[in-house]
Amino acid sequence: MPARTHTRTTRPATAGVEVRLPWWAVALPAVAFGALLLLIAGPGQAHAATGDPVVGRLLERLVDLLTR
Repeated sequence: MPARTHTRTTRPATAGVEVRLPWWAVALPAVAFGALLLLIAGPGQAHAATGDPVVGRLLERLVDLLTR
C-alpha cells in the first residue's frame, strides 16, 4: 500500500515586505534633528538662514523655551 505524500500549498511570493509605521515614528526623529540643528547653529544663524521672518521668530521662541 503506497503512502500518501503531503503536498505543500504554494503561496505567491511577495514582492516586498510592507511595514506601516505610526506617524510619530517619522515625526520624532525629524523634531530631534531640527532641535539638534538649532543647538548647533544658534538662534542668530538660524534666523539669518531663513527668508521668512515668521519661521525665524518661531525658531527663536523654540530656542528660548529650550534654554529656560
